[in-house]
Amino acid sequence: MAQETQHAWTIAEANTLYGIREWGNGYFGIDDSGEVYVTLNRDVPTSTISLLKIAKGLQERGLKLPVLLRFSDILDDRIKYINESFLKSMKEAGYRGTYRGVYPIKVNQQQQVIEEIAHYGKQYHHGLETGSKAELIAALAYMDDPKAFVICNGYKDEEYVDLALRGLSLGIQTVLVVEMPGETELILDRARALNIKPIIGLRMKPSTIAGGHWTESGGDRSVFGLNTTQVMQAVDVLKREGMLDCLKLLHYHLGSQIPNIHAIRIGAIEAARFYAGLVAEGAPMGLLDIGGGLAIDYDGSQTNSSSSRNYSMKEYCDDIVEVVLGICNETNIEHPTLISESGRALVAYYSVLLLNILDTNAFSTELNLDDITPEMRPALENLLYVKRTLNPKNTQECLNDLNYYREEIRTKFLYGSVNMRERAMAEHIYWSIMADIFKISREQDYIPPELRDLEYHLSDIYYGNFSVFQSLPDVWAIDQLFPIMPIHHLEEQPSRHAILADITCDCDGKIDKFIGRPEINRTLPLHALPDDEDYILGVFLVGAYQETLGDLHNLLGDTNVVSVTYDEQGTVVLHHELDGDTVADVLSYVEYDPKHLESLVRMKAEAAVREGRITTHQRRKIITAYTAGLRGYTYYETDQED
Repeated sequence: MAQETQHAWTIAEANTLYGIREWGNGYFGIDDSGEVYVTLNRDVPTSTISLLKIAKGLQERGLKLPVLLRFSDILDDRIKYINESFLKSMKEAGYRGTYRGVYPIKVNQQQQVIEEIAHYGKQYHHGLETGSKAELIAALAYMDDPKAFVICNGYKDEEYVDLALRGLSLGIQTVLVVEMPGETELILDRARALNIKPIIGLRMKPSTIAGGHWTESGGDRSVFGLNTTQVMQAVDVLKREGMLDCLKLLHYHLGSQIPNIHAIRIGAIEAARFYAGLVAEGAPMGLLDIGGGLAIDYDGSQTNSSSSRNYSMKEYCDDIVEVVLGICNETNIEHPTLISESGRALVAYYSVLLLNILDTNAFSTELNLDDITPEMRPALENLLYVKRTLNPKNTQECLNDLNYYREEIRTKFLYGSVNMRERAMAEHIYWSIMADIFKISREQDYIPPELRDLEYHLSDIYYGNFSVFQSLPDVWAIDQLFPIMPIHHLEEQPSRHAILADITCDCDGKIDKFIGRPEINRTLPLHALPDDEDYILGVFLVGAYQETLGDLHNLLGDTNVVSVTYDEQGTVVLHHELDGDTVADVLSYVEYDPKHLESLVRMKAEAAVREGRITTHQRRKIITAYTAGLRGYTYYETDQED
């Protein structure tokens, strides 16, 4: 798109343009030199470092972009924040129970995440939630706090149940949550066989349906959980088997990324009533698991849009504590330990994807009339007339004529009465006029619907060194918005409007929806590419789900990864460098044998030598290039060694 008029740009305007103060939540900001920084510990102002400095340091070490940065200090801060927020709300309200958080492993299963939560979270007795045998296996290895819980959800076969029960023997508080009608008998059978008394929970189906992308987690048709009748049937089975004293927990789940506090409050009321009902049935209880749903404000709008939330952490904790306390006092029962399964709120800020822009397809609308030869003019005269007569009073009329005349020229081209150069110039004139119309429309109080998407149609395409499907699958799958912005040059006014395309061969491999005010933007303001350095973008708040949901579309694998921490000496440390997938890695994932592939190419090259098509020296070069390709990064490499 044509350059915008430049003026004395300020860092404050950059903050406003990209909204980083709102969604950054004190972790990310822009420094005076126009670079995005990360604050690793919000209580220590000196724990800030420029993302550009990190990127350059990695490149100097030989670690190529794209790269995923992980900030374990931020993860620690999130664990501290949610635990202390709940405990503070309980103290202020006079709540006599306590809080125990559990992290759902499915949100980000990476070993570094689980290890850090188990280590740092131990001071708060923060546990883990598992939904499969593999996740339970990991939890049993890393959880060694007898006061923390491991909540066992998901489908359960005998092996899963046995592992959870044996976890109790190891001193780990594993809670087997009944989510389907037949699981009660299975748990009791295995408990008798192993002679281990289980801790049992029931998952209810809340009638409350929350907003956002995951509304089907609640309501009568939710996949997991027991309806009211099935809850009572499970209670009756436990009574009949003399095992009602094992029922300690009630669990419910409204969904992920719940934007509206009203739904959270209503869900807590319903669950608290169920909890009181189970106590009245004679179950000892003691644990109320409110599930997940605590949202992240991805767009910084503090609204009930699916990419935001209309409540603070304090309001979230206060409302739940108030609801449960009130109903327990009303029914004269003990205040339970509250458990939440917040995952997104813990790990979203933990990761940032850095990617470099490889090239652009800039939309040029500058028209030089001297380029129009006399031979072209008869075919182009109607378009040129529209350009001469366009003014603020006739934009709609000119737009209608413009579309008609372009279609007329395209039809003539199909029948051979307009040649290729004439058609090319007609298209150029068309978009030049569209740019003029766009400039006029921006100065008008009312923009007709036909003109509102002009900025999108006039935007550039910036080609990023990444795969949407591998690193940002929620962008493609559910239109999730992530904050995206340049990490440098922010002291300069962006002069282009662009969409992002990845390096997959797929029309869906693009991002064309961005955070905006007051609504979603179709384009992202960016700078013209600098001549002497990589232009680097950051995609923020990608710690939840994105690392494990990605696929191998076009066989683009995991990116390089590095962890960044702030040590006790006040030094920012880069560690846990993990090389991204090589070509051989991703080929092996889809059942190719890299050694066999190499042998096939060697045979082809030897045959070519025998046939005289290449020399033995050329054969060596071919094999060397092929094997180097197998060992290479799956993403675009800008600095290959000779």
